[in-house]
Amino acid sequence: MPEAASNMGAMESVVMASLREARQALDAMLDNPAVVAAVARAGSALAKALDAGGRVYSCGNGGSMCDAMHFAEELSGRYRQDRPALGAAAISDVGHLTCVGNDYGYDRVFARYVEGHGRAGDFLLAISTSGSSPSVLNAVAAARARGMQVIGLHGRPGSPLAQICDFDICTPAGAFADRVQECHIKVIHILIEIVERQLFPRNYA
Repeated sequence: MPEAASNMGAMESVVMASLREARQALDAMLDNPAVVAAVARAGSALAKALDAGGRVYSCGNGGSMCDAMHFAEELSGRYRQDRPALGAAAISDVGHLTCVGNDYGYDRVFARYVEGHGRAGDFLLAISTSGSSPSVLNAVAAARARGMQVIGLHGRPGSPLAQICDFDICTPAGAFADRVQECHIKVIHILIEIVERQLFPRNYA
């Protein structure tokens, strides 16, 4: 067998193994009633807060920052169909992050934003694959101090984030962060769908 064909066969095996791992991670969520219930409760509470004029902020590091931005733009922009914009913003402004990181230390970059913008009745979506990122934990503490509700999205049962959020959504999906993050984006889309179904039911008629 030519070497190129042999390598292609090996890479196809990698693809299949990766897809099976992803399926197993989703199956584990489906089989976990606590996770299903937490997502449902968080989505309903978020919809209620937005309907009352509250805003939702989101934060995370690295890939979780990208997820936080995706979550916010789907709410303020468009998800599946047209509907009014919702008040959502990711804590991702480069000027803010570099200013606070320089003056106060990186661990304060998200908390400082929450301190300046968050109000009672608002929400924070705090994303950390490990559930132990200091910058995210500090943001949660700042949000709780302002009477905000917090959704903690992480991948490690019993993590520090799980102990201090109002809605604990844990998606353990293996040894590596990529599987956890794949489950996180699924949860994020479900949260948005719940919000839309409750606030704009005509979009799902």
